[in-house]
Amino acid sequence: MTTIRRRRTMIPVALLTALVIASAVTAWLSSQSSGTSAPGPEGVPVLSVPVLAPAGAANGSPVDGITCRTIGQETVHYHVHVLVSIYVDGQRERLPAGIGVTAPAVTTGSGPTTFVDVGLHDCLYWLHTHANDGIIHVEAPAKGHFTLGQFFDVWGQPLSSNRVGPAVGHVVVFENGQRYSTAPRSVPLLAGGVIQIDVGSPLVAFKPESFRVTGLCGAGTSSCASKPS
Repeated sequence: MTTIRRRRTMIPVALLTALVIASAVTAWLSSQSSGTSAPGPEGVPVLSVPVLAPAGAANGSPVDGITCRTIGQETVHYHVHVLVSIYVDGQRERLPAGIGVTAPAVTTGSGPTTFVDVGLHDCLYWLHTHANDGIIHVEAPAKGHFTLGQFFDVWGQPLSSNRVGPAVGHVVVFENGQRYSTAPRSVPLLAGGVIQIDVGSPLVAFKPESFRVTGLCGAGTSSCASKPS
């Protein structure tokens, strides 16, 4: 009787270890790129990814013709929202809550539920953020043409073809799937728009996102779900 011996294929320990490490690194990079999310105070998920830069301290002086108004001065006839996502060298980062809000701001919640609003005697710029969810609020006295450059100026952060805040590298901007060939500063803040900013490499292809902002979001407004007039 002939005995058939099966040959076992042994994977070297070093190779197995390398495969495990590579798998772990890939998983880590994936989590860093997309981030886990948690419910935000405006109904838009908040990703657990790094903040591109702090909100800073708005001083209340006019910026690019955009003024900062107190609760008593604020009149809003144009209220729209824009979602901004940022990728730095392929890794997802986000806008902070409180851009365009003067100190001392009124802050409720913490972490994913943080919501920043203007105090009774302080002021709020027409372009601002309330939460860590990437939503820019345009709350203006009249409908107008507002740009990404104006928002970054209110934020006090640079924006150019090779720099976005502290991040340096080739900059590509998409809005609603369209890649802009013009200067990043000129990209319009469209009602319901989704803007993706890529800094450095690799270039991340545009990722469509849908959102709906809910809840009260500032003095003089009816709701964060307000539609443009």
